[in-house]
Amino acid sequence: MKRESVMSFDKLRGWRPCRRGRWRTLKSQILAASLTCMVLFVYACTQDLLQSPVHFSLLWGSPSQQRQVTILIWYEPFGKRRRLGDCHILYNITGCHITANRSLFQKADALLFHHRDIGDFADYPYERRPTTQKWIWMNFESPSHSSWLSTLGGVFNWTMSYRVDSDIFVPYGYLFSRKRSKIILPRKKKMVAWVISNWNEDHERVQYYNQLREYIDIDIYGRYGMDLKQDNIVKTVSEYKFYLAFENSLHTDYITEKLWRNAFKSAAVPIVMGPSRYNYEMFIPRNSFIHVDDFSSPRKLAMYLKFLDKNMHMYRRYFTWKKRYDVHVTSFWDEHYCTACESVKVAGNLYRTVTDLATWFES
Repeated sequence: MKRESVMSFDKLRGWRPCRRGRWRTLKSQILAASLTCMVLFVYACTQDLLQSPVHFSLLWGSPSQQRQVTILIWYEPFGKRRRLGDCHILYNITGCHITANRSLFQKADALLFHHRDIGDFADYPYERRPTTQKWIWMNFESPSHSSWLSTLGGVFNWTMSYRVDSDIFVPYGYLFSRKRSKIILPRKKKMVAWVISNWNEDHERVQYYNQLREYIDIDIYGRYGMDLKQDNIVKTVSEYKFYLAFENSLHTDYITEKLWRNAFKSAAVPIVMGPSRYNYEMFIPRNSFIHVDDFSSPRKLAMYLKFLDKNMHMYRRYFTWKKRYDVHVTSFWDEHYCTACESVKVAGNLYRTVTDLATWFES
């Protein structure tokens, strides 16, 4: 394997992946810098920043870790009330008060708006909005499944999404450094699995599957297939050599749990359909996955999968990355709330307005 960073920023920006402990200790400085440069490199290491010509703290100062910040969740995602976690206990982030109590509106440092739940604009407290309060647009769906975008220009101050160029970048998952002496894979006798809950014959992924299944057996799980083993995706997919990590729509940076949890956590080689191979290689090693675009037809892909099935040495090369990295799957929604709080703490009085949300997110 050619030695390279997981994201393709190593030669361009001197990036290398973090050890997990370093990630938390410096994350706040990274978040603060992202609000200006619009690109948040969540994987940057402590030493990278300390040795850089301009230290982030010189730009924004060193915020007091004792400052208490209140984050008000204006719309709880999908209308479901849930117990809110403690950021200190969960992520060692201090000074965060996460609440859904709207009576604290005037005292809140920031409001979080989950895009899918945005409805009547009359529900927005425009007239009573404190001048320093930050409104954060939070969305983890793709543009294809995000309505109302064109009506939201000038409403929000920051964006939070899976997009790398969000003000607050929270991916569905990431790799962090962890060295191992050997790789142990579960025994696998089955070939290809796919877990799908939204079946639409017009979707590109379903059309591709219909062609691929003519040349190789694919086991379908979920609403339109078999039941999961013990109702657990990882336990089910761990019995398979390959997994169809097909996204429901194709957009920049839109790489979901289908890759991070369903495939990587199950030690199955992901066969991806989503953004370009180049985009995937910003986040994961080039020989850790198979992209459908690498093959001229589903038949050619099926032939390659059968070849790997008979050549264990070649198959195991897709797991070389496990010697150097482990997988973190982002936890919905506490991790998002606490990350937003940390961003507000560090950014201080930094303030701006997102004038054209639709143009940015749909690009």
